[in-house]
Amino acid sequence: MIVAFSVAPEGNDESLAPAVARAVRVVRESGLPNETSAMFTTVEGEWDEVMDVVKRATDAAGEGASRVSLTIKADIREGVSDALHGKVDAVERELGNG
Repeated sequence: MIVAFSVAPEGNDESLAPAVARAVRVVRESGLPNETSAMFTTVEGEWDEVMDVVKRATDAAGEGASRVSLTIKADIREGVSDALHGKVDAVERELGNG
């Protein structure tokens, strides 16, 4: 499965960068394939391991906060690997770039 998620503590007037960095660190240390963009972090793996990473990243981002906002989008597809790159490669081929 591939999960794209965005997490941020609520009720904080300061920059979100430190909280987001804590979440991204959890994802990167998980060893699962992942990418981070301006709006989402995407991680690929089996259901249980991906959801565990999302939970731990949410906990890390929410340290010291009384409320956390979490947005998740998932693509659950059996028997597919490296879809994180395969999906983008397919679009690039359609655009004549691959």
